[in-house]
Amino acid sequence: MARFNAQRSRRRTGPAGTAAAVLLTAATSVMLTAPAAHAEVVDVNYQCKTPIGNKGAVSPIDIKSTKSGDGYKLVMSFQKGVSSSPIELGKGAMKPSALIKLGGAETGDLPVTGPPNDKAIPANTPIKISDLSGTYTPKKSGKVTFTAATLTIKAMGTTTTCTPSNDPKPSLSLDVKGTGGGSGGDSATPPGGELPQTGPADDAVALGTLGGTVLLAGAAGTLWLTRRRQRA
Repeated sequence: MARFNAQRSRRRTGPAGTAAAVLLTAATSVMLTAPAAHAEVVDVNYQCKTPIGNKGAVSPIDIKSTKSGDGYKLVMSFQKGVSSSPIELGKGAMKPSALIKLGGAETGDLPVTGPPNDKAIPANTPIKISDLSGTYTPKKSGKVTFTAATLTIKAMGTTTTCTPSNDPKPSLSLDVKGTGGGSGGDSATPPGGELPQTGPADDAVALGTLGGTVLLAGAAGTLWLTRRRQRA
């Protein structure tokens, strides 16, 4: 009877039991390897102040990230043009840049830039913004969000500034591990911990040195004259 029950137990844990175990293992694996990044295309309503007046347009914005060393390379893409020019913009006449607003574990603005237009832009047509890129190095650990902020377009000696008016959602969120450094990661402070002084104190030191040189020269001259008189 005991042998019969054991056989029935083994039959119950046959193919069906194995499949259930595989599914459970797969689900556990998915939970353990949940993505540390989330991105989505977000509509941004840009209101632009141009040299010929105010204009507005909605463009879907996509921000993608690629791990690069201790940081991430971010690429901001515009799927529609957000402004236009009353005259044709020749090749290379337009230079775009933007700010990406950081939120969550870190705050601030990350600048991103892109190349000039690679072909002429006809008059009164939407200006297609090239992909803008920049490098983000986390200083703190946690979830950081990235949201489209101010867009700047420089062309033909003019500047157009476009600001989101619809309080857009983040286009990207990352779970990051901070490096623990200060803002920007670079420091101009020397090992002593104090920046070199470049004000009146330096001028005083310089004048003091110059005064000392003149004084020494004067003393040497006086000594030379005294010896010459003694020889005479």
